[in-house]
Amino acid sequence: MNPIEFPLNTQAQDIILQAINLREQFSNEYLMPEHILLALVNNKPIQNILASYFDIAQLVTDTTQYLTDNKDENISLNEVEFSALGNTLCVNILANADFSHTEEISVPFLFHGLYYLENSHASYLLHKNQTGVFAEALQKLIILFEDNKQPHTTSPITEEDPNEEAPATNTYFYLNDHTDLHTPVIGRANELERIMQILCRKEKNNPLLVGESGVGKTAIIYGLAELINKDEVPLKLTHTKIVELNITQFLAGAQFRGQFEERIKNFMENISSDGQTIVFIDDFHLLIGAGTTSDSSIDAIAMLKPYFDNDTIRFIGCTTYEMYNKIVSKNNLITRRFHQVDIHEPSVEDTIQMLQTKVEKYETYHHVKYTPEAIEHAVKASAQYISNRHLPDKAFDLIDEAGAYSQTHRPSSDDPDKIYPIEKELIDAILFKVCKIDAKVLQSKENNNLLQTLEQDILSQIYGQNHAVTQLVEAIQMSKAGLLDDNKPIASLLFVGPTGVGKTELCKVLAEKLGITMIRFDMSEYTEKHTVAKLIGSPAGYVGYDDGGLLTSAVNNTPNCVLLLDEIEKAHSDIFNILLQVMDYASLTDNKGQKTDFRHVILVMTSNAGAQYAHQANIGFGSRVTAGNAMMSQVKRTFKPEFINRLNDIVVFNDMDETMAEMILNKKLSQLQTKLKNKNIHITISEEAHKLLLTKGFSKEYGAREMDRTIHSYLTTLLTKEILFGSLKDGGDAHIEVHEEKLILNHPQI
Repeated sequence: MNPIEFPLNTQAQDIILQAINLREQFSNEYLMPEHILLALVNNKPIQNILASYFDIAQLVTDTTQYLTDNKDENISLNEVEFSALGNTLCVNILANADFSHTEEISVPFLFHGLYYLENSHASYLLHKNQTGVFAEALQKLIILFEDNKQPHTTSPITEEDPNEEAPATNTYFYLNDHTDLHTPVIGRANELERIMQILCRKEKNNPLLVGESGVGKTAIIYGLAELINKDEVPLKLTHTKIVELNITQFLAGAQFRGQFEERIKNFMENISSDGQTIVFIDDFHLLIGAGTTSDSSIDAIAMLKPYFDNDTIRFIGCTTYEMYNKIVSKNNLITRRFHQVDIHEPSVEDTIQMLQTKVEKYETYHHVKYTPEAIEHAVKASAQYISNRHLPDKAFDLIDEAGAYSQTHRPSSDDPDKIYPIEKELIDAILFKVCKIDAKVLQSKENNNLLQTLEQDILSQIYGQNHAVTQLVEAIQMSKAGLLDDNKPIASLLFVGPTGVGKTELCKVLAEKLGITMIRFDMSEYTEKHTVAKLIGSPAGYVGYDDGGLLTSAVNNTPNCVLLLDEIEKAHSDIFNILLQVMDYASLTDNKGQKTDFRHVILVMTSNAGAQYAHQANIGFGSRVTAGNAMMSQVKRTFKPEFINRLNDIVVFNDMDETMAEMILNKKLSQLQTKLKNKNIHITISEEAHKLLLTKGFSKEYGAREMDRTIHSYLTTLLTKEILFGSLKDGGDAHIEVHEEKLILNHPQI
């Protein structure tokens, strides 16, 4: 590292320049920590302070002797570079400055870094010639060079001598001095009032903020600090200061017994002396168990207990519901002394205001300008489509992603100061990537034309089920129009009809036309009670717990899909209970307590229930019962009322008739022609052959699957032998005719 590039304030620069001069004087190859040490102790104001804590004369003598012993007559003094330990010193000092939220390095940072620089002669000499407490010397240097105006720039905790008293001041900063960092507190008046009411109590005056990650718990504390600065708080809270305590920094480097406890004690005694301090602890649950060892069960909570009961100092904690229920609520020491304040997710309207207030920071950073429509859309879209996260955090992330995307997709030749607009369309593009929402037709107004022609597009491939297709498309169109409940799946439908009439095929075609994935579960695999665990995951302690559930994992990976549960009547009754909450609240909780969002799922269940009674509908004199009514009657016997009541619709499929069979035959033959064309084969089918296939393949009982079997048995087998061993081995033309109720292949005469 080049010394010139080191970010120093004026006084620290003077010390480094003196160190460079000492390097030339002693003819040393590199700039070493010992040069900086000698420059420090030669400085008169610094010398006057350190004289009470170090043997300065001996320190100067020892350092001078070390530099003399490392003299090198043949070096070039033109280039100045740090030694290896010098570079380590710089890295440590920069890290300490970053922890202390300081941009420039001051003299106390240099002195602190030298004292704790492992394996260095400078640190060895300081410890050897030490006559007083290092922490006191450091504090006096801070007062000398910084006039004690920045208590938050005191040195972070580092590894210390186990026999030495820990510094009186540790890593912390006053939130009141950093109000520029806060998120505007909008829509949180009730929560702030409750927090201030608890803080004004004489005893047990400690609020504990509990809420999901990302709802703005920490932002509320920054807002409280701003209110204190503006004197917009009750009299008991005026002139108070909020200090943030980061427990992980107290643990860092505390490898000797008693070191962590001493740091906690020094910290609390230092900040509680004036009786006007509020200690803010983020991730409050980390205190429980922090600092325990194999031979000691005393943790940070036990160490802080005397201060919890002291009415001269107050605490504010923050944690999530998960950690509160799992860890905090089981500790009576905390629940007796802290009052829970629930922090709920802000409304969409409040989040829009928050975003409008803070968006300028993102605009400045990304050199962009967010349109008002983009800001509003980012909040509403994130609320609707990003699950398992919470406002306002996910809305801020979305606009930040859009700004980053704008930066990475700019021409390199453009003006770097040019401001780029962020429109609603870019927010949509980012959203589709983040949420894996691929079916833009379900969200974008520009793609309404696809929905308008969706019914005709499906009917071009699904024959004889016009009413069923109409019901399905209408349900999707109503969801797109916003006329259905936003907290339910796009559609929850039950397809009822005989086998082979197109129930599953309709789902495949729908997914294809919408451009989304179809996820299929064969419910005949879930007939036993224990198989329910396969869908949502095994309970804790059972095999497969870490694997998750097949259904919840599939929807999490592809949240916008056609979810087909085939032959639902064969599933165990417990699975119907699971589906009730999916159809009612579009949510399903897995074995680990994580909620899966089903709001963008088209849920389709198929059933053959009642199909065997459909053909008996009109048997008997004067009977007016239709096939559909006969099937519906049986469906109501098969499924519970609460299940049927949550369906958007029950779609009844028609039986196979001759017209439908002929259309299916033509479709299957067309698909076969396409496959043969890839092999340079063209076939023509005579009218008699076509009629034979239709007669053999038409079956009301087995539907289109019988047509597949007929084509395979009569035609595909014939073509297979000719393609592999016969006249069509190299391609060609063939004519299919009928001979003695069998199909034969003839070649047209040339």
